[in-house]
Amino acid sequence: MIEFSALQFASPWWLLLLLLMPLWWLLARSRTPAAIVFSRVGVLARGPRAGRGLARLLALLRNLALLCGIVALARPRAGARAVTSTSEGINIVIAFDISSSMLAQDFQPQNRLEVARERIKSFVKARSSDRIGIVAFSGEALTQVPLTTDYPVVQAALDNGTAIGTAIATAANRLRDAPGRSKVMILLTDGVNNRGSIDPRTAAKAASAFGIRIYGIGVGTEGMAPVPVGRGLFGLRYEMQKVEIDDALLTDVSNATGGRYFRARDPAALQRITEQIDALERSPVRSRSYVQYAELFRWPLSIMLIAVAAELMLGAWRGRLP
Repeated sequence: MIEFSALQFASPWWLLLLLLMPLWWLLARSRTPAAIVFSRVGVLARGPRAGRGLARLLALLRNLALLCGIVALARPRAGARAVTSTSEGINIVIAFDISSSMLAQDFQPQNRLEVARERIKSFVKARSSDRIGIVAFSGEALTQVPLTTDYPVVQAALDNGTAIGTAIATAANRLRDAPGRSKVMILLTDGVNNRGSIDPRTAAKAASAFGIRIYGIGVGTEGMAPVPVGRGLFGLRYEMQKVEIDDALLTDVSNATGGRYFRARDPAALQRITEQIDALERSPVRSRSYVQYAELFRWPLSIMLIAVAAELMLGAWRGRLP
């Protein structure tokens, strides 16, 4: 980014001499001789005002030369300030629960899955230089999108679309060899670990060994919720079932890696949680700035030299030096 700076002076103390110019004018007026000096008798014949305009022009040129000389000594300059920013992107894998329980309609007017997709999309949209991947899990875990900065691909994967331990292991496997120092996993689920052969706490310890930080998000209300149990004549058939989220397990998994566990009991809470994680995991930005000045003293110096030369030539033409 380039910012143009205003006119400034490298040696502004020279401008103090401008305060002495009125005193110099007064001294010049006081030294004006009472006699009228003319170099030629023919000029005197033209009257008392003869040569007065030329004299004023010479005085003006002398003052202009003095003024421009002082400004040139103060070294006026203008510059462009260039700011360069570099950022080290964070590696983020979002482990997304797509089991049937995520279709529970306790986040009215949408179900858990639809709300979670929207919030994760907003989270992805807010990133700029981070690499993001998607792991979807239910009975098994599948890498839908490897780490990438192609955010439209990530958004599309979220549109298409509970073995918690397997999900952690799969996501950690994607993150462990990723470039950069910051590695983050967002584990979003609404259930308990009842599938897969990998213990979630063991998987979390392995992720921690690779420097991966896990943020767990439990999605669901307290108590009972309408959960799909099959298909009927008019679509999915729902029954009221007790919401079961293993908060203790997800807390242990998050704490083991230096992360945090959040519980989202409604869409607004899920929005706040994703915003909080977004604020916690920001790319470090380093900026460096420098200013390249264009020296402008040549302009007043040139005007001063022209004024001095003009005064000398007019004085010679008048018949005497000023």
